[in-house]
Amino acid sequence: MAAVNEAGEAAGLWRGKKLADSLALVPELRTADHEPEADASALLGLADGCVRFSPAVAPDGPDGLFLDVTGGAAPWGGEAAWLHDLLTRLSRAGAPARAAVADTAGAAWALARFGQADRIRIRPGAQADALRPLPVAALRLPPAAQAGLPRLGLTTVGQVSTLPRAQLAKRFGASTLLRLDQALGTADEALPFRRPPTPWFERLAFFDPLSAPEDLRRAVGDLLHALCERLAAEGQGARRFETVFHRADGCSFPVRIGTGLPARDPDRLLKLFAPKLEFVDPGFGIDAVTLTADRLEPLGERQTRLDQETDVQDALAALVDQLGARLGESRVWRAAPQESHVPERAVTRRPASAPLSGFGLPSGPGWDPERPRPMRLLPRPEPVEAMAAVPDNPPLVFTWRGRRRRVRRAEGPERIAEEWWLDAAAVPAVNRVRDYYAVEDGEGERFWLFRDGLYRAGETPRWFLHGLFG
Repeated sequence: MAAVNEAGEAAGLWRGKKLADSLALVPELRTADHEPEADASALLGLADGCVRFSPAVAPDGPDGLFLDVTGGAAPWGGEAAWLHDLLTRLSRAGAPARAAVADTAGAAWALARFGQADRIRIRPGAQADALRPLPVAALRLPPAAQAGLPRLGLTTVGQVSTLPRAQLAKRFGASTLLRLDQALGTADEALPFRRPPTPWFERLAFFDPLSAPEDLRRAVGDLLHALCERLAAEGQGARRFETVFHRADGCSFPVRIGTGLPARDPDRLLKLFAPKLEFVDPGFGIDAVTLTADRLEPLGERQTRLDQETDVQDALAALVDQLGARLGESRVWRAAPQESHVPERAVTRRPASAPLSGFGLPSGPGWDPERPRPMRLLPRPEPVEAMAAVPDNPPLVFTWRGRRRRVRRAEGPERIAEEWWLDAAAVPAVNRVRDYYAVEDGEGERFWLFRDGLYRAGETPRWFLHGLFG
């Protein structure tokens, strides 16, 4: 059996007991299939919901959570009130729990599972006295040590802690000493937090749950002002912000925004959050809102211009952020040059906020000014009917999309061949040779045409239009 409820324990059952033996002891026993994957998913959901109590939550096995409450219980009026609120909400959500607050994760784990009460809070530095009467299973020992120590008459943590360390490590392994030291606080312990602990966290709780959109917007604005003041004091800016709305029924709704450049202007950030707040379902009300900043970078103060006009770079960043918030960050990008002879591969996508260098282009290799490329490159070259005087000359007349155009000026040819040194499967299919011409018709429109392949006597050349200038 993977789990037993309180009624089963009262009937003499325990976790790990064989089902046949359990049915023999309790014929009317009701069972359900064990679904470990569903349990793990539910535990992760519970961990995300506990962000209202701590920004750092770590799942622990199939049925536990670690919450870092260091310095975070003040909004509740202390750790005792924080613990009461946590357990009350879990019980209302159908997940009754036991909990303990201690200096170390090991001591909290032991007291929550083997303590005499459902909620325990020990004073700082008192974990040794609190752990002394608990069974050795409270130390999270390896199975061999957990089974071997009681056979030697060592049944409590206090008895184990008085043994000579060298003999204890030799008999039961160094991991036994490590677990003991972690529980007592003489050794550090790394926890796999769902979200890394961060000091850039703010929280608001409400006596009366919020439901009106304007109230949610006002709460996010208050959190942003508080967090951005701290960022400004440290000379920092952030690229990612996440606010989580915690409903009275235990559900939580995260809302995330990103900025191209480090930011800490609360009014600007609130404008990015505002369109997404319309999709938050308050249910029976939002009783807590949290805000976290991530991807921090140094951000110094800027000199204000005398004419009070917005700096071009700041204005562009604000526009990109607003478009990204409404359309999605992946849909806002900038065309950037890429080293390749093949036109289809000479352009790549870069984030719209990528730094600029030289000629106003994104950092990296630039386009060759001696070989200008069209502003618009067609996804696929379109066939045209063209007439040229001699094979290597530009066309005199061409017809594209049913319209006949007479060429007034032309430049070329520029011969481009496939990149034979690259993996053929990794590049677009390109004919071996193309002769490109930049031509202008009688109305001043400019086009980028190419003749497919080398000229061969007796064959009619094929012409394609690949791009448009301007």
